[in-house]
Amino acid sequence: MTQSSILSALLGLALLAPGSQSVSNKYQPRIEHPAYAGKGPVVAIDGAHNDYHTMAGSYAPFARLAAADGFQVRPLASSISAESLRGTDILVIANARGARAGAPAFTPGEIAALQSWLKGGGALFLIADHAPFADPVRPLAGALGVDMGGGFAAVMDGGRVTSQIHYRGRAGGRVTSQIHYRGRALGPHPIIAGRTPRERVRAATVFTGQSLSGPPGSTSLLILGADAVEVADKGGIEALRNGRRVPGERVGGRAQLVAFSYGKGRVVVGGEAAMFTAQRVRLPGGQVEETGLPVDDDKQLTLNILHWLSRLIG
Repeated sequence: MTQSSILSALLGLALLAPGSQSVSNKYQPRIEHPAYAGKGPVVAIDGAHNDYHTMAGSYAPFARLAAADGFQVRPLASSISAESLRGTDILVIANARGARAGAPAFTPGEIAALQSWLKGGGALFLIADHAPFADPVRPLAGALGVDMGGGFAAVMDGGRVTSQIHYRGRAGGRVTSQIHYRGRALGPHPIIAGRTPRERVRAATVFTGQSLSGPPGSTSLLILGADAVEVADKGGIEALRNGRRVPGERVGGRAQLVAFSYGKGRVVVGGEAAMFTAQRVRLPGGQVEETGLPVDDDKQLTLNILHWLSRLIG
């Protein structure tokens, strides 16, 4: 199958039955020129807050990619505090959850400790997917000035409603201006530009996810077009596909990835998690395809995020 046919087949990924997605243990990234030689910055992947994605689980491909680029990757196995964050350069949180449904994932004390760490120069990559993953991290996101839509984002593509959202830029386009493709844009930022023209992100695919807006001064990196809507659940997407009206919000102009400074620190917030790892998806016809990092420039986008958070760029 060509990449375009693979992506077409994946349009209904969000509505596949449970168990049709699994982590890709075959994903072994190769980086010709790693960003760091020897002991690079320390990346800690949260595993202490009932996280859906962990270093030993479905974010193992993310961990392998970061390690191949020269980062030192380890799990965060305890609550957030000045002590637990000591020696960490970048903290990654992917779909943290509370102890029970709807409960906050982080205590007020942990949020205060994280804010203090960021103001002092720490870096955070916070990822929260479509429902139900926004609610547990809303207190943390709100403390950082980020608004989370919390639902399921969808757009029109080729006359069809899809939650697989493709962002494209024109080859050679200037990163100092928004580059639009069917109303969806790659925002201007060093994360999009990379260190060299070869590292420029020209195409990215988001596998469902929610919408975001950042605090004043933030940059929206993956900008939803005017046709974008956000509905409460997967059933709403299916209803839209069948031409039925469902309650929802128009979210054109909001984003699925934002970046900003916080004191001396840096923060990137993503509204979708699958694009930053590698998964195997069993399609209705029985074919198995790789998604996430192997698709479009999602791998390069992930590396550029880590490079910006570690101050290698920008």
